[in-house]
Amino acid sequence: MVSSWRVQRAARVIRQGGVIAYPTEAVWGLGCDPWDEDAVYRLLALKDRSPSKGLILVADTIRQFDFLLEDLPDAWLQRLASTWPGPNTWLVPHRERLPEWITGEHDSVALRVSDHPLVGELCALTGPLVSTSANPAGRPAAVSRLRVRQYFGDRLDGVLGGALGGRRNPSLIRDLVSGRVIRPA
Repeated sequence: MVSSWRVQRAARVIRQGGVIAYPTEAVWGLGCDPWDEDAVYRLLALKDRSPSKGLILVADTIRQFDFLLEDLPDAWLQRLASTWPGPNTWLVPHRERLPEWITGEHDSVALRVSDHPLVGELCALTGPLVSTSANPAGRPAAVSRLRVRQYFGDRLDGVLGGALGGRRNPSLIRDLVSGRVIRPA
């Protein structure tokens, strides 16, 4: 896949420890490198979000999550594969393979393989990213670049421009172990 210069620039910002905004399937998101503790805590501060809540990781293919999925039962892997890419976020046991600044107080981590083309291009260059809605705690998620600017001004390191994916609601969230719906679509 050949990425556009703007996606390459956004990937460079992320690799350098930056926090960016980008369009997702339904709302604008904030993202950074999940392995960069400083970047993640900066993102959490921008949102005024407690680290205990945990964060979603987004990827362009299920393969980017292999390090988390390698020991899971085949039935669970088939469940994931049958819903990705797409608007499905799964809570997957992390078995201490991720830092607490991603997992918060939870034994599971929220994972999604996006079908948004820009998110896919970006993750193809960076690996999995933190993906959380672009809004301060308690405010509606940004559905426009203008709203991102109103919320965060110049406190972001970059904005990857583009269109939202056309969905009305953020992704469905389900628990992989129980199958229980945590957040309907």
